[in-house]
Amino acid sequence: MIASIKLNKREFKVNLNAPLDLSIPIRGTGKNVNAWYADPPKITPYKEGEFVASVSEGASINFNDIYFNPHAHGTHTETVGHITAESYPINKHLKKFFCLAEVITIAPEGHGEDRCISRVQLEYALKDRDCTAVVIRTLPNTGQKKTRHYSHKNPPYLLEDATRYLVERNVQHLLIDLPSIDKEKDDGALVSHRAFWNMEGKKRVDATITEFIYVPNKVLDGTYLLELQTAAFENDAAPSRPVLYKILKDE
Repeated sequence: MIASIKLNKREFKVNLNAPLDLSIPIRGTGKNVNAWYADPPKITPYKEGEFVASVSEGASINFNDIYFNPHAHGTHTETVGHITAESYPINKHLKKFFCLAEVITIAPEGHGEDRCISRVQLEYALKDRDCTAVVIRTLPNTGQKKTRHYSHKNPPYLLEDATRYLVERNVQHLLIDLPSIDKEKDDGALVSHRAFWNMEGKKRVDATITEFIYVPNKVLDGTYLLELQTAAFENDAAPSRPVLYKILKDE
């Protein structure tokens, strides 16, 4: 289905029958993507006494209990409530689900013993493009990102100045294929999270960060329509399914 959309004072057409899914699913196995020293997620049949709620075990239905952490176990979207004493549930603060997004690919640079994304790299990749969301694919980009265990691996992250640049550009939604925009072990400084949500000024309570995405190599850099939906959890973060749609060129 071809739909006409108007965003950022622009009108364009997209093919809603050709979605590009950027999410990593949650699976109840040790092969699930993992970070922050968490145990693997669990998806197991509900049990009560001798009753096991699984059709394969003789029940009439499958009725599973699911245990997971949204920050550790898959694609998730979070609000400023991730780092505040006040509650800012994602279910209440993500109010618009469609926006223009710019997909960019960056090879994190050496920064001491770390690998980081710098302001200069973002400036070069984004140039003067007008977008509400930025989707960052890091290199190398392999399917192993969908099952990798990141704990104690010091994965790449955004330098504080790079994140401040996105705020200066009024980027409302930041999506990245890493477990965090901050350094894994930083003694709780969380400088990029704090910069993105402007914790030293007026908090950007409707701005979101989405981590643990996977951008397939077939998705080229450029401008897309982004649909960002989350599960309706009253929590600072929830599993999410960001989907891109190509913008069709006028014939």
